[in-house]
Amino acid sequence: MDIRCSQEEKFLINKIANAAQEAGTPAYLVGGFVRDRLIDRSCADLDVVCLGDGIDLAHRVAERFKPVPTVSFFKTFGTAHIRVREYDIEFVGARKESYRQESRNPEVEPGTLTEDMERRDFTINAMSIGLNSDDFGKLYDPFNGAQDLHDGIIRTPLSPDKAFTDDPLRMLRAIRFAAQLGFTIEPVTWQGIVDNRERIRIISQERITEELNKMILALKPSVGFELMNRCGLLRIIFPQMVDLAGAEYRDGLGHKDNFTHTLQVMDQIAPNTGDLWLRWAALLHDIGKPATKRFEEGTGWTFHGHEVVGGRMVPKIFAKLKLPQDAKMRFVKKLVELHLRPISLTKENITDSAIRRLLFDAGEELEALMMLCEADITSKNRQKVKRYLANFELVRQRLKEVEEKDQLRNWQPPVSGEMIMETFGLKPSPQVGAIKTAIREAILDGVIPNTREDAWTYMLARAAELGLTPVSA
Repeated sequence: MDIRCSQEEKFLINKIANAAQEAGTPAYLVGGFVRDRLIDRSCADLDVVCLGDGIDLAHRVAERFKPVPTVSFFKTFGTAHIRVREYDIEFVGARKESYRQESRNPEVEPGTLTEDMERRDFTINAMSIGLNSDDFGKLYDPFNGAQDLHDGIIRTPLSPDKAFTDDPLRMLRAIRFAAQLGFTIEPVTWQGIVDNRERIRIISQERITEELNKMILALKPSVGFELMNRCGLLRIIFPQMVDLAGAEYRDGLGHKDNFTHTLQVMDQIAPNTGDLWLRWAALLHDIGKPATKRFEEGTGWTFHGHEVVGGRMVPKIFAKLKLPQDAKMRFVKKLVELHLRPISLTKENITDSAIRRLLFDAGEELEALMMLCEADITSKNRQKVKRYLANFELVRQRLKEVEEKDQLRNWQPPVSGEMIMETFGLKPSPQVGAIKTAIREAILDGVIPNTREDAWTYMLARAAELGLTPVSA
């Protein structure tokens, strides 16, 4: 075989080849697996095209494994899927496609292997490997995809206008592959994206967001967003990001380009985490700046409260992009709201009270917040960055010291609201809330230690000030 495969992959491929030969159905490995293995990139998805019934072939392959994997299939599309160990294997009959102007859903009919390759999005995905007795391991490459793979080029097999008119999602896929693989989009293909960008509006938000997520998870996320911005796609699918771009000057005073800064923060956090939602927090951390931008005489440009405004924008952005409206969204919102706090501590004398409040407010998300804030330190002045990072280490050390002493992470009040109500014979009321708040503030300000005994004594004192006495007294 012309591509490098693991023993496990060879085992699976031989099972598929034997089943296809037994059925008398010519079969070929196609697409992403061929591309990735040619550049020695891992891939757990195997796509098989056959000149016949893909669903029948899937069942025949499944029967060769014990236990027999479930075959999921869709008769309408003639596709089937099985999962063997960590590998997903898709089966489909070779086909050709035609599209209507208003839809990316093709009209499909059986086709030849060449016709099936023609309908692929890019030359690097339009290669196949024979699995038959007369061509096992042979590379079919009708559009010189192997050379484009070697040269790092993204181009469409046929006309870019036809490719992007037929399926506008391919425009985002071109950019995503460029971001993931570090490739360059060939000029004619790039112009096709520019000319057809408005077609992206017919694509479902879910499919668009899937591509955005993959760009965010790239080794260098900025690549995809820079390309989307240059070709005009970003203005259509994520206008809030474009609003960050540009630097304005007045009276000789300017501010940084917040679009460029945001991409730099994403690139700086990327080597430290593969967490999609932490990377989303990096992408959105300054999203509130355009709405809060003001020029103050004698001071210059300010963005007061952008973290609060940005936090309010997060749920709306997640809803628009069809991202989860659950704990993942709340995690991103929290980090956007808190992202200035650790950095502000590097600019002042750090009090234990400020450290306690950060520990209390950040809770489980403290490490993620610190990672975001460290990535947020960007400047062309290397000495300034070095100084900030040194101060940031001092904040980390103080956080560790105060946490070890006060145990405020995931803080639970040492005296609960139920205990207060039971002690003073109260129902839920503002008085209960006032006592709970007073205890919490006293602990955070260092007035009392974070212990049940001290909190209980403090509770009795505050309750007495409100004219309350224990019911057993």
